[in-house]
Amino acid sequence: MLLHLNYAVPRRGLPAAISFRRWVAAALAIAAYRAPAELSLRLVGAHEGRALNRRYRGRDYATNVLSFPVELPAGVDLPLLGDIVLCAPVLAGEASAQGKRLAAHCAHLSIHGVLHLLGYDHRKRNDAARMEALEVAALAAVGIEDPYHPR
Repeated sequence: MLLHLNYAVPRRGLPAAISFRRWVAAALAIAAYRAPAELSLRLVGAHEGRALNRRYRGRDYATNVLSFPVELPAGVDLPLLGDIVLCAPVLAGEASAQGKRLAAHCAHLSIHGVLHLLGYDHRKRNDAARMEALEVAALAAVGIEDPYHPR
């Protein structure tokens, strides 16, 4: 697995690259994705997060995570999965409001983003339950408690 990680915000207080690699690897493993994989993950500020959400989703606010699965032309076989964007100030605010460690919340949303790149969705109840179960299992594999039912 090849992860291209970019901090477009000061890294202070954010997890290190090794943590993001571990979380991405856990998501790929729990989803039984065995093929070579290459993806990018970018941590952004509120301005960039809002601009991306507005442009690609038509929603004028910064959101916690955006996933952009790669769309390769027919016949092009590359290990590219796509791009994930995490909005650092949104994640920090959510973690604080929910009484979670920022690293645990970053892990959760990184795994969530990877699953989206792999085609998982949460629009329908059954799909959401399956995606949440994979998230919880991947988080458990890296020692992080269930974000949906904390102790």
